[in-house]
Amino acid sequence: MIRGATGTYRVTVVGGESIRAFIPHPLPPQPPLEMTRERQRLLERATLALGRLDSITLLLPDADIFLYAYIRREALLSSQIEGTQSSFSDLLLFEMEETPGVPLEDVVEVSNYVAALEYGLEKLRSGFPLCNRLIREMHAVLLSRGRGSGKQPGTFRRTQNWIGGTRPGQAHFVPPPPDVVETAMAQLERFINGEGAAYPALINAALAHVQFETIHPFLDGNGRMGRLLIAFMLHHDQLLQRPLLYLSLYFKEHRERYYRLLDRVRGKGDWEAWLDFFLESVAFTAQNAVETARRLVDLCREDTRRVQKAGKRVSSTLRLLEALCERPLTTIGKAAERTGLTYPTVAAGMQVLERLGIVREITGRRRGRIFSYERYLAVLNAGTDEALPRTGTGSR
Repeated sequence: MIRGATGTYRVTVVGGESIRAFIPHPLPPQPPLEMTRERQRLLERATLALGRLDSITLLLPDADIFLYAYIRREALLSSQIEGTQSSFSDLLLFEMEETPGVPLEDVVEVSNYVAALEYGLEKLRSGFPLCNRLIREMHAVLLSRGRGSGKQPGTFRRTQNWIGGTRPGQAHFVPPPPDVVETAMAQLERFINGEGAAYPALINAALAHVQFETIHPFLDGNGRMGRLLIAFMLHHDQLLQRPLLYLSLYFKEHRERYYRLLDRVRGKGDWEAWLDFFLESVAFTAQNAVETARRLVDLCREDTRRVQKAGKRVSSTLRLLEALCERPLTTIGKAAERTGLTYPTVAAGMQVLERLGIVREITGRRRGRIFSYERYLAVLNAGTDEALPRTGTGSR
């Protein structure tokens, strides 16, 4: 169904150039979405995949370990869409206060994303509503350090922004004027919390994501916040006990189609084409997350059996392996803190794991050596364009 433009244009002047800023109509779309039989099947398939993802935590020995790694994988992917060159290993090295192999600002950006996500989760767990205040507070954390820290963190923009092009007159898309942002976000907040949201939660999340990206309420960080909003809505609406659905990998791999469909919604009102793409991304991503969790569990079980067959220092080495399943890059000192074992015991256990080919030392240093659980990292690195772990020569 083609509805025509889903908003109105206002001509304003920015930097001496006339531009047409787009002001979206409030959600839900009018006329209502066309829910064909095929689209209903897509919705059912995506919902079923979410159910499988939600139940995967029951199969995991420690769901928090998986969530720790998976959140960081999402932070990496979401930041890569914005142009950072950081890798999963770089982030882990940064968290260990080691020098990563990329510009520090790139890793700080990913680390900020993790902090913003975890901040939002904690607020929701404490009973805080999913609202504009929480969105602004998460944004403040997202831009608290590094790039973007001077672009009004935690504040809806007060100046005009644009997407694409080096100046407003060349822009690919111009979001609403700043005096409209507060009203548009208030309307979106009401929709997120059920006002006029006549569709299943999964569809509402699809609609809200487009609306957020169209409003572009911040001077920086809109893409990352818009992707976080999807996971938080599904968690808030109880489709997922834990916010395990992150679509950044799918959006990254289908970037041109993603942006083309956002434009098509704005210009022609083709919400249905966007919804089909969104539901496909949910089904694929949920299944991928389930498979990733299972591969990690199978890997840890396989390596546990290898350690048990080794017959030396089995108990302490298994505790060390368990710590590596939580932090797949570590030093002997960090592993000793995490396991409660003595430094010599961890060093001896690491020698066992090296001999079995489970870990590899990646620095070549005599002191402050870093060990990589490489096959575990390889599972998490799928789709992140990462090569082998990299490290600098000192500490920051």
